[in-house]
Amino acid sequence: MANFSKACRLLLLSVFLVAVTVSAFAQGECTATYGAGSAAMQLATGSPGELGLVEVLANAFNESHDSRLCWKKAGSGASLKLLKGKQVDFIMVHAPAAEKKAVEEGWAIKRHLIGSNEFYIVGPQDDPAGISSAGSAADAYARIAGAKATFLSRGDNSGTHKKEMAIWEKASIQPSGDWYVVTHTFMMATLKMADENRGYFMTDSSTWVAAKKDIRHLKILFRGDPFLINTYHTLCQPAGATAGQPLASAFIDFVISEKGQKIIKAYGADLYGEGLYNDAEYARQYDH
Repeated sequence: MANFSKACRLLLLSVFLVAVTVSAFAQGECTATYGAGSAAMQLATGSPGELGLVEVLANAFNESHDSRLCWKKAGSGASLKLLKGKQVDFIMVHAPAAEKKAVEEGWAIKRHLIGSNEFYIVGPQDDPAGISSAGSAADAYARIAGAKATFLSRGDNSGTHKKEMAIWEKASIQPSGDWYVVTHTFMMATLKMADENRGYFMTDSSTWVAAKKDIRHLKILFRGDPFLINTYHTLCQPAGATAGQPLASAFIDFVISEKGQKIIKAYGADLYGEGLYNDAEYARQYDH
């Protein structure tokens, strides 16, 4: 009954958040706009925008361009759909198989590695499912399912959700029941919901570093499985597909340049005592 009550509260909150997000996209609104130049480009991404990295990169790029950037907040799956539908000029995502397919099908170009972070499985301090001694991410998930411990899933076809489902598949488990709560919302919001309800959740390391000072009931319980390394790539429209494509292409060139990579590697260190992302040089060892 306790898990069911938690599920009801979480479901109501997630429905509200989804409605707000869908409304914003329906109106074609920018989550934020950086710069005031005459040339415009539109980017869809999740964590790099939510955590402020996009703003820092955009401000640095705009210094030498008469440009402005419209950021649309979207997980990797939604970002790919926006790119395919020509509703944005470029994206930053972490869904390698879908990215490669987009390039193969011809509706995306300039797939470049820009950096990485990793996934942590966080949960209640007393770890009722005992995942801290798990041998792999799949083992950790199997223990959570076996204990029917509250687990929160974004359920939004984002890169995080795709990775989560791949882990359940590795564990040969189809998650369902009151213990398995689908939020249909973004990383930070779901992490905070997990904290409020003392549930397990797989968060990216960047979000955890940015949020951990406000997290009261959770801690990192499992990390280190190579399968949990999370690589980010850019993709943009083919030449001529959208008005903002040339500027987006130039922005990608900036992000993969030495200056752009220094920004990515250093981002967050002044605020949190450690960087939120690794650069492409570090990430290359995990890029397959």
